[in-house]
Amino acid sequence: MIDVHAHLNFHKFEEDFDNVIKKAFSAGVTKIINVGTQVSSSEKAVELANNYKNLFAIVGVHPHHADKIDLPSDWLEKLEKLCQNPKTLAIGEIGLDYYSYSSNGIVDPVLQKEVFQAQIDLANKLKLPLQIHNRHAGEDVIKILKTNKHKLQNAPGMFHCFAGSKQVLKDALELGFYIGFDGNITYKGVAPGETIALPQLAKITPVDRIVIETDSPYLTPIPHRGERNEPRYAIITGQYIADLKGISFEEFEQQTNKNTKKLFSKLK
Repeated sequence: MIDVHAHLNFHKFEEDFDNVIKKAFSAGVTKIINVGTQVSSSEKAVELANNYKNLFAIVGVHPHHADKIDLPSDWLEKLEKLCQNPKTLAIGEIGLDYYSYSSNGIVDPVLQKEVFQAQIDLANKLKLPLQIHNRHAGEDVIKILKTNKHKLQNAPGMFHCFAGSKQVLKDALELGFYIGFDGNITYKGVAPGETIALPQLAKITPVDRIVIETDSPYLTPIPHRGERNEPRYAIITGQYIADLKGISFEEFEQQTNKNTKKLFSKLK
């Protein structure tokens, strides 16, 4: 199983990321892709990728960080330089987020869109796929992606931690995107602000378009909810969705690994 989205580059892992990586590989995770949310965490993701054989990086600025002072004036140039690393697979996590965070409220949507567009343009320049963050902004994300359809790669990218309506899912699939599911698919009910439960969305997503992620340290699956999430728990999410689909875990794992390698052409 490949964990296509983790944050071992975050502070919650700074004391024991080496042990966490070893436990993941022992559990059956074969590769881990760490994702940046700003320049500093993107740099850390690349550093980890350079230090471990089966770790890779995705670099970018999250919409929640579009207004942060950590965003230097030459942030795009810094991201472009990080993309020269052979283990940097994509630009992400980028997109739009209209959720109100207690620490920052809602970042100005106009600014979010400017930062999103700049990173779409960078990905086009470098011929890299996108890893999309969408929270309560699905219609606007789809609109921007449709406007930029001519700039997308043949495998345009993936929607990280997918949530949204059936229509947003349909549009994302029609644009060629892969769909990432996380441990929160094991939670009961419909998440606040959403209209449909994640298992229902997973059921109607073709198996050949699904990828598995943890978003560690967040979204820990049941039965470990409440603990820090780790890449090894990607196995739990994979088994859960395989059961939803009525196929063996082995078949599901083989297909999602194949999907990931189609999505990220630089993944070796």
